[in-house]
Amino acid sequence: MPFTVKDLTYAKDSLEGISQKTIEAHHDRLYAGYVNKRNEIDAALPKADKSKAAATYSEYRALKLEETFNADGQILHELYFASLGGHGGKPSGALLTQIEHDFGSFEEFVADVSACGMASRGWATVAYDPTDGKIHSFLGDAHNHGGVWGAVPLMTLDVYEHAYFMDYGTARAEYIKAFWKNVDWSVVEKAFAQVKH
Repeated sequence: MPFTVKDLTYAKDSLEGISQKTIEAHHDRLYAGYVNKRNEIDAALPKADKSKAAATYSEYRALKLEETFNADGQILHELYFASLGGHGGKPSGALLTQIEHDFGSFEEFVADVSACGMASRGWATVAYDPTDGKIHSFLGDAHNHGGVWGAVPLMTLDVYEHAYFMDYGTARAEYIKAFWKNVDWSVVEKAFAQVKH
């Protein structure tokens, strides 16, 4: 079954500090491109000659590398867009308790994720790691780099330039501040509740 582009749950012009023009380019073209390319790869893989698979180069290797890149690009963007549409503030309940336990305070959590976003070339992903029972911010320089096996993503911050350049130029820190104003904590709380059960 082919993958489809997920609709936004909010109006494209409703985010504070992230323009409709940016959302249209980011969601409707870039993210949609990952979904479409993933479908193309899924259709091509069964036809690839597996008997010629090689670590240096083969059609099969190229397709498998692009499969991971585009699948992760799709998934990370879906997490990113799902995280937006709220009014920022703070989470509540079990999520806030876990954040305060793992980071010392909500403010330290925001500082840590923001620093991860400044240090990354692609993604800052907030994830719950069941191996230590903690929430972490993981840096991913590309869609297919930086994920931790077994960790469950709760939200993502896209820091590729396409996410902010139209609105902020090179002022990434200002974009990250705008991101926090638009987080929909109910979505993140729901994701956290699912991993804790």
